[in-house]
Amino acid sequence: MIGIRRWFPGHPAARTSLCLLAAIALLAVAGPKLSPWRFDDLDWARIASAPGGEGQHWFGTDRLGRDLFVRTLEGVRVSLAIGLLATLVSLLIGVTWGAIAGFAGGRVEALMMRIVDVFYSLPYVFFVILLTVTLGRTPSTLFVAIGAVGWLTMARVVRIQAESLRHREFIAAAIALGVPTWRILVRHILPNLAGAVLVYATLTVPGMILIESFLSFLGLGVQEPAASLGNLMAQGAAEMEAAPWMLLVPCSFLVAIVLALGFVGDGLRDLLDPRER
Repeated sequence: MIGIRRWFPGHPAARTSLCLLAAIALLAVAGPKLSPWRFDDLDWARIASAPGGEGQHWFGTDRLGRDLFVRTLEGVRVSLAIGLLATLVSLLIGVTWGAIAGFAGGRVEALMMRIVDVFYSLPYVFFVILLTVTLGRTPSTLFVAIGAVGWLTMARVVRIQAESLRHREFIAAAIALGVPTWRILVRHILPNLAGAVLVYATLTVPGMILIESFLSFLGLGVQEPAASLGNLMAQGAAEMEAAPWMLLVPCSFLVAIVLALGFVGDGLRDLLDPRER
């Protein structure tokens, strides 16, 4: 706790959120091992049973008698993994695109950013749906599809930062010494962008998780019998009146994760850029 206070001085919400995220991640990894049920086991004797009933179903069961505790934690693992990997894909594309555009300037920058504007004008979810239908609806292709179209804002953020760095004295000195462009980007531009990229990446993860949940809610994401927070909420919405816990349990985890990541991102922004306080 002392180390966390040192990371986020004067930001108790970020410290609490970081502890909450760590607890959720630990529960998602170790929690299913505490239950005698697997995520796809069927308990026909307790279909849609309420939480705290018999059979060690701590969060209750769904309409097929599957343990909601294990399935929710399985969904947390899947949604977090897809959100993190999709963010990584978007960072690789967005940082590379934005750094090259911002450093090159002129017509190259104008052309590259017009391409970004064209993609911005098209329906975001339409491209994700098209890619998932083309590549398949497995978790491995889902995070690629989401990340491949989620890099646009990152490219804009990085381009602005790289453009401001291009006019700094040490960059001008490197150019005057004949340092290759790729080496300037790798050794000077990208390291100076690390702070802004880290903050925006933290704020991107919850957006990616929400997109995955939305697609899974529509039946275009993670498919049964695998679980994600999105398809769990879709099942819960169908049974909301008779079994409200089927919707409340995955929704609670999704809201907690998204809010916690947002507060951690705010804390990192304040830590890395004191002017934002």
